[in-house]
Amino acid sequence: MSEAFKRAAAEYAVTFVRSGMRVGLGTGSTARIATQRLAELVRLGELTDIVGAATSQATRAEALQLGLTLMDDALPEDLDLTIDGADEIDPDLNLIKGGGGALLREKIVAQASRRLVVVVDESKLSPRLGTSFFVPVEVLPFGWRTQERYLTSLGATVTLRQAQQPFLTDQGNYILDCQFGPLADSKGLAIALQARAGMVEHGLFLGLATDVIVAGAQGVRHLRRP
Repeated sequence: MSEAFKRAAAEYAVTFVRSGMRVGLGTGSTARIATQRLAELVRLGELTDIVGAATSQATRAEALQLGLTLMDDALPEDLDLTIDGADEIDPDLNLIKGGGGALLREKIVAQASRRLVVVVDESKLSPRLGTSFFVPVEVLPFGWRTQERYLTSLGATVTLRQAQQPFLTDQGNYILDCQFGPLADSKGLAIALQARAGMVEHGLFLGLATDVIVAGAQGVRHLRRP
């Protein structure tokens, strides 16, 4: 996504925010622009009584630096709106997320939100999940090889995410990036992943997005869940 497309999508999404809202702050470069824009509107006094909920430690640090008020990490209240990105999206607005490694907190925040607004560029649109992006799976370090074998048995090519050494999430877990190819049954896969002890969360966000803001050369489009 070009910087111009990122900014167009993010700033459009922020127009949904009203004073007094509890707002989930996504992780990633596009969501970061939305957080910056939100903070700017608060500084200008155009939005008041905004309380954010950060989806990662990086987002939390950014939001505090920008002067935003943040909710306690226990999330004592439901959220009115969350603005976040996605790595792939199908025609029914189902998502793959987790390319940035914050999928567990992102999903907790999304499920606590009345409205999930996703900001993407046209390249993230896909006829079927898994066509152009892998499925990230967050796993406990203990026994992670057993999860690798299980995922392989489900048909995935599995790669342990690295950052010089194994990548660690904010929770201290590993991420296994699973290349399944186009998914014929994303719901069935989600159930299979949820049933396995040691798998903390997966990057299939099914039925959560209410709105998708798509930026491209032809401008900005607002897609709504069918």
